[in-house]
Order: sequence, then structure tokens, then C-alpha cells
Amino acid sequence: MVVKDVVKDADGTVHTRYERTYAGLPVLGGDLIVHRAADGAVKDVTKAVKAAIKVASLTPKQTPTAAKSAAVKAAKVARTAGAATGEAPRKVIWAADGKPVLAYETVVSGTQDDGVTPSLLRVVTDADTGKKLYEQQLIDDIADGITARGGSAAAKPGSPQVGAVGTGASQYSGTVNVNTTTSSKGFDLVDTVRGGSSTVDFQHRTGGKGVLFSDADNVWGDGTPGNNQTAAVDAAYGAAKTWDFYKDVLHRNGIKNDGRAPVSRVHYGNAYQNAFWDDQSFTITYGDGANNQHPLTQLDVAGHEFSHGVTSATAGLQYSGESGGLNEATSDIFGTAVEWNANNAQDPGDYLLGEKIDIFGNGKPLRYQDQPSKDGRGSADYWSAGVGNLNVHYSSGVANHFFYLLSEGSGAKDINGVHYDSPTVDGSTVTGIGRDKAVQIWYKALTTYFTSTTDYHGAREGTLKAAADLYGAGSAEVRAVDAAWAGVNVKA
Repeated sequence: MVVKDVVKDADGTVHTRYERTYAGLPVLGGDLIVHRAADGAVKDVTKAVKAAIKVASLTPKQTPTAAKSAAVKAAKVARTAGAATGEAPRKVIWAADGKPVLAYETVVSGTQDDGVTPSLLRVVTDADTGKKLYEQQLIDDIADGITARGGSAAAKPGSPQVGAVGTGASQYSGTVNVNTTTSSKGFDLVDTVRGGSSTVDFQHRTGGKGVLFSDADNVWGDGTPGNNQTAAVDAAYGAAKTWDFYKDVLHRNGIKNDGRAPVSRVHYGNAYQNAFWDDQSFTITYGDGANNQHPLTQLDVAGHEFSHGVTSATAGLQYSGESGGLNEATSDIFGTAVEWNANNAQDPGDYLLGEKIDIFGNGKPLRYQDQPSKDGRGSADYWSAGVGNLNVHYSSGVANHFFYLLSEGSGAKDINGVHYDSPTVDGSTVTGIGRDKAVQIWYKALTTYFTSTTDYHGAREGTLKAAADLYGAGSAEVRAVDAAWAGVNVKA
């Protein structure tokens, strides 16, 4: 048992998240959380899988070379161009689905089928039969089917000297302050107050390390996409406001709670209509949108991508099936919360994702949390038995809708200048408890009750427990959580 994370409640309850090994091999799907009372007594254990971890033999019938070939073949089927892997497959126990088996895990790199987005495809194959058991794209993005994602090593800023505060003209958030450091070039876009957060220019390339943004007078951008620094201002501001939200509202010190910030990378590719999180390089990357005029650097997108890192560092929700929908929704939920918490008059809080980036070219947002199906792209308003078969950007609709109902309730209303109309599956009325409480409940559930395999019914159970922890068993908040899940057809 290897400790991954520890959360301590105000009453002294300690939630310890473990990754599991078997005969020295990592167990994929073997994660669990032990909940201990203040006196050390075990109150409960939350497991990703119930099955006992045991395999008949640790000697594979398939060779690592065969596993590598199978993984590359799977990547080619997934239309990965230039599919290749330079690392030997890792021997693991696959326990996330059904009976635990000895398996190989291989990460295949290449380019996704848009011809721009780098791919990191994780493929798990049975070590005895060679059958593919699972595949997962390790690059987490904001959108699907428009363009795509990417990832490579980030630039490392030089040793910062003295912190300073610059002025930036952003495209989406007006004139903002950005933290910088002095350098031989004047000022570098590095925020030492927030974990060394830095912003680099990818110069419309899709490879390399990028160039750290520097400026002579500490006045950045002009508010238009034609100025190379404008997108950097939005990215740096978004990183700062996301960091502040996690620290001030959720008392989390960065993505891994270790005080280290990711690198933000702008101007990726040419007219690239997406943004993504890369856990391996610990970076957030932004394209410049259609005609390089609509960078995906809006505040809620920054919060969305940062939050993919938080999910990886905590529950580790697998990025496929229902757990993948919960992963994507978690980023939407916290991205929304970041926008509200920033309280920026130029980008006021709402329950619309990416409403300013015009990703479809028709002025409509990327996603709607009050009624996800309004996107017209297949997002689910309610749970059904087949929802896990949807792309994760669309299956996320169930949790997004739950969050809106829990925050604001059902029915028609105008909030902060935006009209919403949120229907429940059965026409029932849900009364919201406010966004602040809804955010606390979701974060508590993510960090103390969700595991890598949590599905929607598991999320219901986890959020009910989280609400009881925070506000008391039988509280109005617990009842509201139950009602909101019922409103999206997730019931006991």
C-alpha cells in the first residue's frame, strides 16, 4: 500500500488514499481510501474495485515486444499517426474491470488524427492472451471533434530575481495585474507568489519547448489577438485566479498540494481550436482558435485545465466511461467556480463554459450546465444505462447538470444577466443550496470518496457522504444532493 494523498477533516477524521501493489507490481484499479476517526478507528473503506487482488501466475505468456506491438497496433486503429513507443511496457495487475489479470501497460506516442495534436495513448494488454483490455488518451482537453490537444516538454524559466507586478491588457478579462520577475531582458512572465507559474510562447509550433515571455517595461499585450502578448496575459491571469481559488476557497496549495505550479503554453499550432492538460509534462496548452483570433485562454478554460491536474492528483478518475464523464465534469465545475470567484466585471460568473472563445463560430458557448443538451452535440442531461458509451465531453453533462441543480435549483431564472431554464427528468422541483456549498461538496467528494473507477451512482454516494461530513447527516444540504441527483435520473 502506497500513500497517495491524505485529507484531514475538522473533526479529526483522516481520509488516506492508497495506491496498491501486488508482488511489487502496480495494481491498476486497486486504489482505495481508508477513513479513520480521530481516535484511529477505521470508519469505512472506499475501494475502486471489490474483487480480491490475486492472479494465478506472475510469469507472462506474452513477451514485452509482443505487448509493445499490440499497443502500437491499437494506437494505429485509434488513428494515431507515427505511433511508436520508446519505453518498454510496464508489467502491472489490471483490476479495474472484472477479474484481476497480469497485464502490460504501454504508452504510445504520436499525433492524433487531426494531424496537429500529439497523442499519448495508454494501452493495457493481457499478458497471457495479448488481448487489449483498456486504452486511454492521457491528454485531457476542453473540447472534442473541433481540433484537439497536445503535449511536450515545457520551457524552464531562468532563475527569477525580484518579484514585480506588471499591467496586462487581456482579450477576455480587461486590464489586469500580472506577477512577473526581473531579468536581464527587463521582466519575465513568472509568478513566484504562486508556485513559480510561468507562461511560454510556442510560436505556432507543435513541438519544442517554447520561449518564456519577456518584456522591457512590464506592460503586456494590448487586448487584441494580433498582439503576441495578449494571449499570454489571459493565460497568466487565468493561472493566477485558478491558483487563488484553490488556495482561498478549497485550501489547496496547487495541483498536487505541494506548492508547485504548472507551465502555461500559448500559441500552440496554427488556428488550433482546443486547450489541454498534459499530466506528464505538467503543462496547460492553449491554441489560438479559428483564424488565430480566438485563443482558448478564457478564465473558465484555464480553471478547467488546471483542474484536470487536481483530479489526477486525487481521485485519478479514468478518462473513459462514466468515470471519464465525471473527470471532465469536475473540470467544468471548478472552471465555473474559478470564474465566479474571480469576480471580474469583463468576464462575470456564469454556468456557461467558454462562452467568450466562440469555438463554434456562432457565438454559442462550448457547454451549458443548466441543460447540457442545448449544445446540440449530444451532451446528456440525464443518466441512462448507455451514458458511459458517450465521449467524455458529452457524458459529463449528467454531472454538470447535477451541479447546476444543486447550486441554483430547477426551472427558469435569470442569474448575473444570463437566462437559464433547467428541467429535471421527471418534472420535480429542486431547490438549490448555493454554488459555494455545491463546490465544497464536490471537492470533498473528489478528494475523499471518489476513486479511479467511480461511476455516476458512486458519485451520488460520494457526494451524499461529503454533504453529511460538511453539513451533518439529515441536513438540508444532504437532502438537496439527493434531490439533485434524482433530477438527473441518478437514484439509489
